Amino acid sequence: MASLDALIRHLLEARDFEEAARATLIAMLAAAEQALAQSLFAGKGRLLRGVLHLRPDDSYQRLFGIEHPDGERVEGTGYLTSANVWRWVSEHRTSVSINVKTGTLRTWLADGASEPEKLRGAGGGFPGTETRARMIQRQATHVHVVPVRFPAGGHVIGMISLEAHVRAPPEADVLWEGCRAALDVMASAAAPYLNGLPVSRKEDPPADSLAPVIGAATAGMMRILSVFARQDETILLSGPTGVGKSRLARWCHAQSPRRDQAFETVRLLSVPEELQMAELMGWRRGAFTGAVRDTPGALERAEKGTLFIDEIDKLSLKAQAGLLLVLEERRYRPLGDNASERRADVRFIVSTNVDLHAAVRAGQFREDLYYRINVLPVRLPSLEDRLDELPAWAAHMFLRRHAEAGGEGGPRITTEAMELLLRTRWPGNLRQLDNIVRRAYAIMIADPGAAVSPPTLLRRHVEHALGYELRPEARGLVATLWLAARAFVDEAERREASGVR
Repeated sequence: MASLDALIRHLLEARDFEEAARATLIAMLAAAEQALAQSLFAGKGRLLRGVLHLRPDDSYQRLFGIEHPDGERVEGTGYLTSANVWRWVSEHRTSVSINVKTGTLRTWLADGASEPEKLRGAGGGFPGTETRARMIQRQATHVHVVPVRFPAGGHVIGMISLEAHVRAPPEADVLWEGCRAALDVMASAAAPYLNGLPVSRKEDPPADSLAPVIGAATAGMMRILSVFARQDETILLSGPTGVGKSRLARWCHAQSPRRDQAFETVRLLSVPEELQMAELMGWRRGAFTGAVRDTPGALERAEKGTLFIDEIDKLSLKAQAGLLLVLEERRYRPLGDNASERRADVRFIVSTNVDLHAAVRAGQFREDLYYRINVLPVRLPSLEDRLDELPAWAAHMFLRRHAEAGGEGGPRITTEAMELLLRTRWPGNLRQLDNIVRRAYAIMIADPGAAVSPPTLLRRHVEHALGYELRPEARGLVATLWLAARAFVDEAERREASGVR
């Protein structure tokens, strides 16, 4: 297959993900165009665009699309085929074809296409009417979605959607039969390159106070978020505790068209289950015991802005049903108000540090709500998976603490102190690092032997700060004696520096 050989040559020469993605989409669009020219629909249509969605572990890492035939790059979630199409393709590991005119979907089995099935909404496995409307708006009449997986039936790490506009009878929906096998092979051949090549650093979003550090491991994620932030679909931020989900939720709001409106946060861990509905919807006086006055809920406080629901896995099943209704109908009614409904004009960002899919299987999280919020999922890596960022984060946190203390000049962290931080495990991620830096700063201020200008964080300050991270019962005799000796040396140095004998 000449087109496959040419694609592999381009992939071997690709220096980054963007080059590999462009080569893959160009090759697949060319193969589809050739098949269209040889089909019954020759001269009746054209290929429009291709979009590559790379989302291993059900989390978006990269998104790349081009218009056909000029290859101009397209960005934006208007080109996301559907969260439910992804669910179908990843679970069944097979291609699907969508006839936008009839609102039907076919699955490609080993012996050909299945019978068409009607498109359904959230949780139903296929894209609903909203997705179909977006396809019609961008003139797509037929869409083919191919799983991106490693050869020999490997794990699905993404999908490629090809869109075409064809003037044909509505029932003529088997458009992709002449090329679907070649498209499958191309996508599988490209998978290792798409997954393994680094992203280009040419288009990284600029650093700011909410995203002060963007390293190699997070550059692709931040580029994805910069695209998602401009849309109104729900963003799901997942990742371990302390990786900065709240900060990035604020960053997304600051990048969005709603940036001049309210940013409201609901921290479910601090809200009792019986009050979660009230916190979200608000209440009227007398709605329940203790409701002595009308109180706006988070939805009203976030009107025209962004509502960030932190740790959504802590939402009770009853409150989950209420939130699902809000997401589906964009309307709500405060507790105790039976007279009227309010429109929920808010953009939702939610976060979790648990596996929501596992929570669904365990019956702890509603499946229909999961598919409602799993529209634009992004997983934040742990600090140990982005250690290249640690020096910059530590320096940023140290400078921030110095400014809070009213200090002047540019404080610095010695190379030895930074090397110690790099060798430390960080189960608490950025939050833990910030605590250590703040503690080390306090130790530095109390150390007369370090009274230099500019203020300098030494290795011994970091060692001392890290010592508090260990529980006394978990240290063991050797570690305890070492810390005691270190404290003795620190005190001796302090006395010598101050002239005390």
